[in-house]
Amino acid sequence: MRSSSADCYVAIIGAGPYGLSAGVHLKAKGIEVRVFGEPMEFWAKKMPEGMLLRSPRVASSLSDPERAFTLEAYEAVSKREPCAPVPLDTFVEYGKWFRHQLGSDLDQRTVRSVERDQHGFTLTLQDGEEIRSARVVVATGVGPFRKKPTAFRNLSQQQVTHCYESRDVRRFAGKKVAVIGAGQSALETAALLHEANAETEVISRRSYLRWIGSHPWLHQMGPISSILYSSHDVGPVGISRLVAYPKLVSHMPLKLRDRIRTRAVRSAGSRWLPERLTAVKITTGCSVSKASTVNDEIVLKLDDGSERRVDHVVLGTGYQVDISRYDFLPQDLIRDIEQFDGYPKLAGGFRSSVPNLHFIGATAARSFGPLLYFVAGTEFASRELTSHLSRNSRQAYNS
Repeated sequence: MRSSSADCYVAIIGAGPYGLSAGVHLKAKGIEVRVFGEPMEFWAKKMPEGMLLRSPRVASSLSDPERAFTLEAYEAVSKREPCAPVPLDTFVEYGKWFRHQLGSDLDQRTVRSVERDQHGFTLTLQDGEEIRSARVVVATGVGPFRKKPTAFRNLSQQQVTHCYESRDVRRFAGKKVAVIGAGQSALETAALLHEANAETEVISRRSYLRWIGSHPWLHQMGPISSILYSSHDVGPVGISRLVAYPKLVSHMPLKLRDRIRTRAVRSAGSRWLPERLTAVKITTGCSVSKASTVNDEIVLKLDDGSERRVDHVVLGTGYQVDISRYDFLPQDLIRDIEQFDGYPKLAGGFRSSVPNLHFIGATAARSFGPLLYFVAGTEFASRELTSHLSRNSRQAYNS
């Protein structure tokens, strides 16, 4: 293996919204940082073409210290017409524009492994080069955490995909597709599939579908609405305000944090989706109990006794955070990280129980609340991380 003398104080693994934002904040503070990964890769290569962001425009900007590189700033520079909801391709291009603030501190190579050493950590990159870093920040998102219900375990990857593995929905034109789930990803994917001329059916175990903002009048009461809801618009009335203060949430008992988190992000679709689903068959109150292959068809047996025969299954079944599924973290390191059922247990500055190892983004949601699942959480995460690192001496690193 080749080694490198280009060591850094902080290595951020992941170049999505959280990794890019944290890198920009740290760089602005004069902290030596390198961000590793292809910018916006998950958003650009995994999410369905034509997708629209669930988050409102005001909560769709990445974070920089001066708030100079907002979504609105990008639209002005690129002469894109502002629109809401925000199209996926606009957001991806915005992220790629934003990353230029990092300059040479962005390394687009993939980190293959992270090992502890006497100085901190050694990162091995995809080409074998090794980088030494005093601290590591994991900001790699939810890609490895896709949930695949037991009923579908015997189907091949050609027969069943997750919503965020179905980039090109046009390939399903003329085919029968079952979409499993009742959340935003499932419902929007179903709409996109239908619009791509696929024969689409949504199957949900819930007895009815929920819609975000089903009481629009609550958002139209001027100053009163701003008291009831934060601008992030994560969670229902009241909870939305609480979620906007992750530091406060982090001091609450775990059971209460979990109740707030699950209530704020329960399965629901955006209010602009129903009209796009009027021609889509929706079956509620049913679960798939068994999935098998007969000839070239997939046979789905539902728990109400009915049966479906389809060409493909798309899972909108969400994610389950489990840091042991990060293939770049060795098992001995993972065992030393205190966890809540797969989530790292984090203290201020997003510190894990392993010294100088931090986690930001969705993996931090059980410690700091559901805002960390969303782009809007980049502001708090970047400032909290930067504040902690700037307060701590670099004497051990420099010695």
